[in-house]
Amino acid sequence: MEAIKFKVYPRNREQIEAIKTIFKAFKIKFEVEEEKLYNPKFVERVLLAKEEIEQGKGVKIDTKDLWK
Repeated sequence: MEAIKFKVYPRNREQIEAIKTIFKAFKIKFEVEEEKLYNPKFVERVLLAKEEIEQGKGVKIDTKDLWK
């Protein structure tokens, strides 16, 4: 069996389901792989920073002090 990759850009869940139905109707084995918009390590760092801010570990800088 040969594997072929397709990139499709459905506009909504209905179109995704229609594509799956077509593959199933033709008895084509397929996998759904969703693209991640952000690097998982980046997301982890952002969430950690947010958590630290909520715990009071952040430092506030007044915007007028940014240009000194």
